[in-house]
Amino acid sequence: MFLSVVVPCYNEEDVVEEFYTVVSKIIEENDKFTKHEFVFIDDGSKDKTLEIIKNLREKDESVRFVSFSRNFGKEAGIYAGLKESRGELVVLIDADLQHPPEIMGEMAEKIINENYDSVGAVRENRDGEGKIRSFLSRTFYKFINSISDTQIVENSTDYRMMSRQFVNSVLDLSEYNRFTKGIFCWVGFNNAEIKYKNIERKSGNSKWSFNKLFKYSIEGIVSFSTFPLVLSSFLGILCFVVSFVMLILYFMKFIIFGEVVKGFPTLICSMFFLGGIQLLCIGILGQYLSRSYLEVKNRPIYIPKETSEELNKYK
Repeated sequence: MFLSVVVPCYNEEDVVEEFYTVVSKIIEENDKFTKHEFVFIDDGSKDKTLEIIKNLREKDESVRFVSFSRNFGKEAGIYAGLKESRGELVVLIDADLQHPPEIMGEMAEKIINENYDSVGAVRENRDGEGKIRSFLSRTFYKFINSISDTQIVENSTDYRMMSRQFVNSVLDLSEYNRFTKGIFCWVGFNNAEIKYKNIERKSGNSKWSFNKLFKYSIEGIVSFSTFPLVLSSFLGILCFVVSFVMLILYFMKFIIFGEVVKGFPTLICSMFFLGGIQLLCIGILGQYLSRSYLEVKNRPIYIPKETSEELNKYK
């Protein structure tokens, strides 16, 4: 079958050529793939990533690429890669070789012979990753699965092989604010998982800082659950009930004992408590409103600056 290898890249000059060599060898040795192409997405890299990809293109016409006008983020890179892919099978994989390309054959086997539409790679462990980061990741998966109807497999990755029908369904969801892991689960179809042991990067550093991971987790929660809105409503009702009960208690205390409530500390604490709840609820509403605002603008998910097809025009 015709295989498209989609590779989002951002500052991967240290590994992209090695990645191409390793994956090309594995594909050529597998008889399930009669034809293949590489679709590199350069997400506004500031190093020599695009230059290396162009050199690969000169040597191998199966290498295609799209270079963005700036850094739009990995989600935009994934969408662009899937959109540009032409294969009957499409595999999404990182360039840092943390995703083992050796299991591509097993993935294809499940789709071709076992009637699956997509096969995702799931990490067995998080060896080599910080304890705090691992804990936060596990907590995120448990939390989002408890509040969302869309269930995301814990330790799932973006590494996934898909049928053409599955890819087209993912592309039909063209929202600007994207959380691809959730989209893969939301579209349905027959899905399978293959577990693999965590592999450290060959070189370079991860592009995912705690700040980016936090923003990404918020994106996932807001995109696939309205629970925060329900929570804000519940907190509003709770504050009203508590304040009403306190009012009755203090009023009865005054009627029965004739005691004037001094309570300056109580007043200050109540103001801070209610003010904090209000700001929390406004913040939750703001997250949903901001995403609606961006969707209404209907801006493109990415802007291409240069493509491999454009280079062919000048040859």
